[in-house]
Amino acid sequence: MHQFAIEPLFGTDHLAIGGFNIAFTNSALYMVLTAVVLWIFVIGGMKGQQVPGRWQMAVETMIGFVKNLLISNVGEAGKKYIPYVFSLFMFILLANLLGLLPLGLVGVHPFTFTSHFTATGILAIMSFAIVLGVGFWKHGLHFFSLFVPHGTPVAMVVPLFFIELVSFMVRPFSLGLRLFVAMTAGHVLLKVLAGFVINSANASPLLGLTVGSASFILMIGISALEMLVAVIQAYVFALLTSVYINDAENLH
Repeated sequence: MHQFAIEPLFGTDHLAIGGFNIAFTNSALYMVLTAVVLWIFVIGGMKGQQVPGRWQMAVETMIGFVKNLLISNVGEAGKKYIPYVFSLFMFILLANLLGLLPLGLVGVHPFTFTSHFTATGILAIMSFAIVLGVGFWKHGLHFFSLFVPHGTPVAMVVPLFFIELVSFMVRPFSLGLRLFVAMTAGHVLLKVLAGFVINSANASPLLGLTVGSASFILMIGISALEMLVAVIQAYVFALLTSVYINDAENLH
């Protein structure tokens, strides 16, 4: 599990304020790198050319994708959330993909900070805070009607209210947990298969040719699957964020 260890960089392991360690870690480094890559991606596509190049077209395609996602789930009111959901989707997508880069070939192990619940949980809380803010700002106390579906019998109002409230409060936990589990499981599986390749080759040439070769071929397939999972998990996070925003915008 060493690949998931958060380690301080630049000798800052004892840097603390108020008893809390504030060291710049490998996790923080990859967060910064992800933000920089996202910034470069967006800036490079904002040329506004009449005939867009490939870079500008890529940025416009991703923005259009997020726009359609929000409109289909929230309606026209969803357009104002495009900057946030686009940034969220691209940040998670790039973070997942950067963590899959084969940097081990040059002696550097990539770090996937979305494999830590602290990171994915904060992203989920950010989305949840927007939902709460929009819900109470737009509807006031009427926002609580979200927890009592229309047509509910009077006798069921109180128990159903608490059931729906608990379900609503669990949303940020499940949102962050889904991404964290998917990325962690994939990296662990790749690590296990890599161990099979190395250990079988060290054990004997026969095991290296049989177990090692089969594990290596399987690693290639799992790596391709992990790239697909990286995209799907970013999409699911953005999709669920859009669905939750719809609850705040359009009470049902």
